[in-house]
Amino acid sequence: MGWVSIPDPPPAAEDLRGLARSLRQLLEFGTQALLEDAEPAEVALRISGHLGCELTAIVLVAERFPKWEHVNVQRGVDAYLRTQRDDPEWFGTPGSGRHPHEDILSLISSPASQFVMFRGPRAHLIRGGDAVSGGRGAASYGTAAVGPEENTEVVTFGLVAAAAPDGAPVVIGIRDESQFGAPVCNLEILAADREAAAATRDEIGRLMRVHDVFRGQVLSFTESEHHGNELVSFLPRPAITAQDIVLPGGVLDSIEQHIIGIAEWSQDLLSAGQHLKRGLLLHGPPGTGKTHTVRYLTARLAESTVILLTGRSIRFIDAAAALARRLQPSMVVLEDVDLVATDRDYTPDGNPLLFSLLDAMDGIGADADVTFVLTTNRADILESALADRPGRVDLAIEIPRPDAGCRERLFRLYIRDLAVDADLEPVVAGTEGVTASFVKEMIRRTVLASLRAGERPPVLRDAHFTAVLAEMNGERQSLTRSLLGVDAGEDAGAGADPDGRPVCHRRFR
Repeated sequence: MGWVSIPDPPPAAEDLRGLARSLRQLLEFGTQALLEDAEPAEVALRISGHLGCELTAIVLVAERFPKWEHVNVQRGVDAYLRTQRDDPEWFGTPGSGRHPHEDILSLISSPASQFVMFRGPRAHLIRGGDAVSGGRGAASYGTAAVGPEENTEVVTFGLVAAAAPDGAPVVIGIRDESQFGAPVCNLEILAADREAAAATRDEIGRLMRVHDVFRGQVLSFTESEHHGNELVSFLPRPAITAQDIVLPGGVLDSIEQHIIGIAEWSQDLLSAGQHLKRGLLLHGPPGTGKTHTVRYLTARLAESTVILLTGRSIRFIDAAAALARRLQPSMVVLEDVDLVATDRDYTPDGNPLLFSLLDAMDGIGADADVTFVLTTNRADILESALADRPGRVDLAIEIPRPDAGCRERLFRLYIRDLAVDADLEPVVAGTEGVTASFVKEMIRRTVLASLRAGERPPVLRDAHFTAVLAEMNGERQSLTRSLLGVDAGEDAGAGADPDGRPVCHRRFR
């Protein structure tokens, strides 16, 4: 008879839990023993040696900025350091940037900061000095925009030895949390004396404003897909002149007098006790030239900061208004404001975004050289408090569909140097009620018609205009006409006279 092997009973669950607790305690005791025996890290010794005090005596003065101000923090620190030395030496700490919720003082003063821990099935500890030679890491760098097509290098985690305005030693730190935490950038000053640290921070803040990279730029707020935070983007300034603007007589003059005229007489107006803040509402059908007019003002105000908000980015109005006041003279443009500023009767619970917009316009200050320009396709449903109340919008200008004179100017503007073998008078008459966008698209299609006919270079002929206008007024183009600002129930002239020239069969209703 053979032997039968009987397996030992499996350990009880409580025994396993007890073993796990014992192992955890053993790990904690071992970690504490290592920390108690650890020597101060080289970076801590370097900082305390420069400041001339023990780590426990170091004070920290910090200021937090939104991520998009990182480049200005860097410019302020660079300008501050230039007053003291030509070759600042930035340095970091082991594992820098991996602890977004700890300030620099905590990172260098805590013994635990000398170790990098790897958690998991093979948990173990290594000394920070083993990971980075000498217990001191190199500073970390990134890039940030300083213009539409230009970037600069910024410190994302680093420290540099310096002196306070009164000569006391300080250490300046820049820490970008966005990679591992919140979308913010921190300026942190270490010193043995709080007053020295605060004075250093304040002077860097002053230099940030002097060297502000946003001043005189065209900016827009966008949203980061990673954190949902606001980001500031640089846009090129348009090159548009008054000759590129086609509006009814006197309209552009009124706009310029209200926007640019106040800017040119700003000091005299202030001396006379008059306010500088102004609001302009441009309203009219889509495609009539509201945005084009805004682009002209942006080009005309070449020395002003312009901040563009459109669509969902209008929710950043508070940050945009604060930036506009800081960088005045400035202009804040809110396009298609009817999307967020409709009358409160249309929304049962009110409109929080509308309230933010109104508060921002009210809070900018009457003495600020700031212009708010709002555009809308639906002035009829615009919040009355926004459109009518003095101090928010004080000039409303309608941008209508172009009359015959304006349409002729538009055709000649968009034709420019193209060859024309056509009588434009019937073409102008046959497009009554269309918008500037419609005319621009019609010219493009007419050029394509000439090219398809084998004409190189293209020549704009009567037959091309007739065919294109008939095509654009066809039933299949109803949505296109709507997108170009033509009402759904209205058509431009779609026929031709006996000589083949376009004429208007139906007038707009």
